[in-house]
Amino acid sequence: MKALHPVAGEGARAFAASALALAIDFAAYSGLIRLAGVHYLVAAPVGFALGFVAIYLLSIRWVFRQRRLTNVRAEFALFALLSLVALALNQGIIYAGVEGFALAPEAAKAVSAGMVFCFNFASRKLLLFTRYG
Repeated sequence: MKALHPVAGEGARAFAASALALAIDFAAYSGLIRLAGVHYLVAAPVGFALGFVAIYLLSIRWVFRQRRLTNVRAEFALFALLSLVALALNQGIIYAGVEGFALAPEAAKAVSAGMVFCFNFASRKLLLFTRYG
């Protein structure tokens, strides 16, 4: 049996890690909305931040085999910056889903999750977890 191409393996691990991070994010998001009465646009960054911690740790320890930066602080800063861009995408997609398409907040979050996953994997792979040359 032929082994998976390294990027395919990373993609599979990224998908699994993202699913776990999304579960944490979504549970916090939905819980804050439904149980604590928090507005969906306030709950979204809280859940996103919790998922961020999980995905960062999984990314550096399990998902990606190559690391572009040797400075851990610089790597974390770039990871966080990319995550802020992803958070902005997340907020915009959720807002459009709820306000523009009358989706339930959880349904809008589900749409956002798929789109943001693609951005996150591509940007992290290209900018953080591929060696130069």
